[in-house]
Amino acid sequence: MQYEGTVYRPPSEARSLIVQVTVGCAHNTCTFCTMYKDKKFKVRPLEDVLADFDEAAMLYGGHIRRIFLADGDALIVKTDRLVQILEYIWKKFPNLERVTAYGTTQDILHKSEDELKCLKEAGLDMVYMGIESGDPQVLKDVKKGVTREQMIEAGQKLKSCGILCSATLISGLGGRQRLREHAVASATLISAIKPDYVGFLTLMMDREAPIYSRIVSGELEFLNPEDVVEEMKLFLQNVDSDGTVFRSNHASNYVILKGTLNEDIPSMLDYLDQVEQQGKYREERWRRF
Repeated sequence: MQYEGTVYRPPSEARSLIVQVTVGCAHNTCTFCTMYKDKKFKVRPLEDVLADFDEAAMLYGGHIRRIFLADGDALIVKTDRLVQILEYIWKKFPNLERVTAYGTTQDILHKSEDELKCLKEAGLDMVYMGIESGDPQVLKDVKKGVTREQMIEAGQKLKSCGILCSATLISGLGGRQRLREHAVASATLISAIKPDYVGFLTLMMDREAPIYSRIVSGELEFLNPEDVVEEMKLFLQNVDSDGTVFRSNHASNYVILKGTLNEDIPSMLDYLDQVEQQGKYREERWRRF
């Protein structure tokens, strides 16, 4: 198996076979992210990708049930090549259950509906979208490179083509200055897409990230745990995405939440009230609703 640089994957892909279809991220300008700064983006040669799957099949055989196509935006690869990769791995691993990948808004919008349906038919089950925020000003500040409207269009396009959509948001990305705007706009964006999954991370103080200079200067006021709870409550109070699986259980999160929108919103809000009253944040553990 050949890997270049540090390899990243979504939390839910912890037990997946990870193979780099691309190296790095084609966009790679988001100010909160340091994941791919040490890499120059490229699409890996097809023969190298297939050789990695050959080796994995030889080593792990029937134990592989999930595969994640890395790096930051594997969906940028031309559709015919992705189809070839997908068909190859579904034949190679007899007990395979699902194949997933990161996909940027640009990647999704650049593919036609016919292309996305073709990828679904070839075995691409789910795409992870880094939404980060629904607030247009926050998206501009962090140099996301796409608009709120484009993200909604991309998410809806995935769903209409039968591909599951998992959206990620970042708590605290607007700082205290745009806490309400970030929370409410993110909620209404998720309501418009109605993704199959939505997960919250929490902005962390990374000195290597370009956003760090805004935090140090005071331009962006870092949220404390109480602020994060307030922001989460605003999100839950304004979101309408019935049936979406909701997770806030990343290592960066102050409070662990698990539930399904919309039915578990009252229980999650009650729990946040309890946490707020008791002042218990980092000590919290998984809780089912």
